[in-house]
Amino acid sequence: MLGAVNRTLLALVGAVLLAAGAVLLTASWPLNGRHAPLLAEEARRRYWHAEDWWWWAVLSGLGLCVVLALWWLLSQVRRPRLAAVVVDTGDGAYALLRGRALEEAVAAEAGAVEGVAGCRAALRRRRGAPALRVALELEPHAVPADALAAVAGQILTHARTSAGLPELPTEARLKVTSHRAQRVT
Repeated sequence: MLGAVNRTLLALVGAVLLAAGAVLLTASWPLNGRHAPLLAEEARRRYWHAEDWWWWAVLSGLGLCVVLALWWLLSQVRRPRLAAVVVDTGDGAYALLRGRALEEAVAAEAGAVEGVAGCRAALRRRRGAPALRVALELEPHAVPADALAAVAGQILTHARTSAGLPELPTEARLKVTSHRAQRVT
């Protein structure tokens, strides 16, 4: 969702800046020529001494823009990957399992499955309730159902038991590698 927000926000800002640049470059409406001031004397008097609510509306709008810009900036800095998973050791203590280690183990096991050319795994959500996203790159001759069954069965069971998790929600994305057509001569 964040990618869609970024594209929409950038498109909107780009369109506004393009329109402002075109207006300033041509010095057309609303500038009324190159030598006319931006605000006429009457408009300056009317808006400078306007009703009290007008300035509050302008300041509220600008404040909202600043808050939205800060929210967008902070969402760009946020780390989407999970750094560690909390593992119950059984004696009342807890241990931390590096998220990267679990991701690499799942990717290595899934990469060894018949018909899988490559695999990437990423942990999401929180330490106590992680979720896994697996991207499988299948070879052209692979059967997707077999590869998915191997990942959903043995590999995820092994990941859950090794991390001590009762459940590990997983999203799998399948992609077929590009290959050249074989020619028969």
